[in-house]
Amino acid sequence: MRINDTRPLAGARPVRRYDPQATSVSGAANARNIADQASVMGIPEEEMTPKVRAAIMTLMEEVEKVRRDLEMAQRRLAELEQLADQDGLVPMANRRAFVREMGRMLSFANRYNIPTSIIYLDVNDLKRINDDLGHSAGDAVIVHVGTLLKKHIRESDLVGRLGGDEFAVVLPNADEAAAQAKASSLETVIHDTPFVWEGKQIRIRVAYGAYCFKPGEDAVEALAQADRKMYDHKRLLKEASG
Repeated sequence: MRINDTRPLAGARPVRRYDPQATSVSGAANARNIADQASVMGIPEEEMTPKVRAAIMTLMEEVEKVRRDLEMAQRRLAELEQLADQDGLVPMANRRAFVREMGRMLSFANRYNIPTSIIYLDVNDLKRINDDLGHSAGDAVIVHVGTLLKKHIRESDLVGRLGGDEFAVVLPNADEAAAQAKASSLETVIHDTPFVWEGKQIRIRVAYGAYCFKPGEDAVEALAQADRKMYDHKRLLKEASG
């Protein structure tokens, strides 16, 4: 390379030129911040020695670090709360979060006399699928059913996985007849959308129970009522197939 070549070396950082105006603006901003902080702390201007200014600057930096740490902790806490409320397999509310949110919805429905219903669904023959095809296939069935449920309900509805092969949906502004019709529709969608595993199509059936919340009932009671209706439907399916 020639001595007078002015091109920068590969990988070398360009040297930033000194800008006295930018430096003075930054210095002025820091001075204002220090003066404001001193005013808040009640330090007279005549006592603002270089050491005091340095101490205030250090304090301001520590306060800013604490603020950043607090924001990071709050974001992390929000993430952990979301994870605690979400089912580990399907991206929807788990049982704890579902019952909590269902309780809020039922309180609102009771207060304003809005008909609200619950659908309880149970995936049939999941044990057989686990035994015949493995638990990975069983997990995939749960994801398949959960995805269909989320896709075919309203934004105002609440869906959650209660655990194992059980799901539930809360339908605001729906009486029991409407909930029964919706449950039948969901059962049809699930049955008519085959689950495919290793190239093999498997028809999934679900049993369901629909129940309209009554004034004075809490979420656990209403869910138990829907659960009982689901078992009645499951028994009828077994009798029909047997």
